[in-house]
Amino acid sequence: MRKVLTYGTFDLLHYGHINLLRRAKKLGDYLIVGLSTDEFNAIKHKEAYHSYENRKLILEAIRYVDEVIPEKDWNQKISDVQHNDVDVFVMGDDWKGKFDFLKDYCEVVYLPRTVGISTTKIKHDLFTINNE
Repeated sequence: MRKVLTYGTFDLLHYGHINLLRRAKKLGDYLIVGLSTDEFNAIKHKEAYHSYENRKLILEAIRYVDEVIPEKDWNQKISDVQHNDVDVFVMGDDWKGKFDFLKDYCEVVYLPRTVGISTTKIKHDLFTINNE
């Protein structure tokens, strides 16, 4: 079985997230998603609308996702790859080059982002609409 691993916050889930998960799943048989915990998001100065538990519940309902694990810090990626026997590590191409150190442990793939959508854009658009 070929295992694929990706990470993210996956807050305000949108079709760009679904595209990433669908394309990641096509690279293997089993997709693991490392989901940023609320505590880790606080360290990154990132505030999610939905709690970790609710974001996990949403991800687990997506047919492309086979397993969700907590992402608690930046340094767990090597141990996650090893512990889960991961064959392919996948991230959006906005992270290109940042995880090349994992090439010693598995294949690393950077997928193109979906044009025209992001959680940041949604938050900006909602803020703009509410302040008109």
